[in-house]
Parts: sequence; structure tokens; C-alpha cells
Amino acid sequence: MGTARARRGNTRQRIQDVALDLFAQQGYEKTSLREIAEQLDVTKAALYYHFKTKEDIVISLFEDLARPCDELIEWAAGRPRTLETKQEVVRRYSEALRDAAPLFRFMQENQATVRDLSVGESFKERMLTMIGLLKEPEAELKDQARCITALVSLHAGMFAMQNVEGDPEEKRTAILEVALELVTAANAGSPRD
Repeated sequence: MGTARARRGNTRQRIQDVALDLFAQQGYEKTSLREIAEQLDVTKAALYYHFKTKEDIVISLFEDLARPCDELIEWAAGRPRTLETKQEVVRRYSEALRDAAPLFRFMQENQATVRDLSVGESFKERMLTMIGLLKEPEAELKDQARCITALVSLHAGMFAMQNVEGDPEEKRTAILEVALELVTAANAGSPRD
């Protein structure tokens, strides 16, 4: 998802990268398709071939993130509700988020837009499903909070840690360890594999 990946040969992905950078810098509402096309050094017609609207671009970005999330949800639904399964959900989700930092920056800086777009509600539903995979149905309130905070830390950590000095992979690993500690604490009584 991020511009760091070797995606430059794919026009669709180049459009996503440039649009996401512009949305994050200028805001979704202040960015035009014309500006995206100019940044890419293509005509608006070439841009329209891939995406008719800015919303189409944002929807495609969320769909790219949704695919591994949906696969993870399906995988976890077929597994026993053990602590190890829940920890693996967190690990796999962290991996899915690895290149999504620019998308989460966009979401953070354009919250009203995301809420108004169709993708906002579907993203929220996925997160509620993910939380349900991590917590026990009758969990105490503080354990529910731990499971919610584990996912939030994976999201917010990417954004909040960008100004913390250190290797990006070490920061991601630290955030993952915190999320795993929260899920482990919330599920201390869960059966083990």
C-alpha cells in the first residue's frame, strides 16, 4: 500500500500512491483529479481509465487492505479460540498493516471524509469482527478494553511512532509486542493449543 513498495510499474498502484500522498498532505477535499494526473505526468483521460473519481481511488485503497483482513477473519473463524490463535491474529494483522501507514495517515487526517465515504462503515465492521476474534464473549470490561486497545495500538502506533527515532521495523516490532501483551493479558484464562 505504501510508496516504499516496489510498485512503480503498475499504473493503478502509482495513481493510488500519488493520490494518497496528496490526500494526506493537502486533504481529500482540496485535492483534485487534475492535480493527481499532473503529479503523475499523465492526462486526466489516462487517470479516468483507472479511476473515475477520488472516491474510487480511496475505495480501491481500502479494498487492498480489506482483502488480507477478510482472509485473516476467515482463517481465524475456522480455528479454535485459543490464546495462540488470538496471538496469531494480531501477528498476521500487524503484517497486513506493514505497508498501510500512508492509508492510516490519510484516515487520521481526513476522519470526516472517511466517515462519509462508503468504506468507513465497512472498515468499522471489520474492526468490530477483529475485536470479536480477540476477546471472549463474556470478557470483563477491562479485558474487552485490552483487546480493543491491542488493535488500536497497531493502527495508531504506525502513525504516532513515525516521529520517534529508530528503525521502522524495530518500531513495528515494539508496537506488535505491546499488542500481543494486551491480548495475552485479556485472555489469560483462555485454553492453549
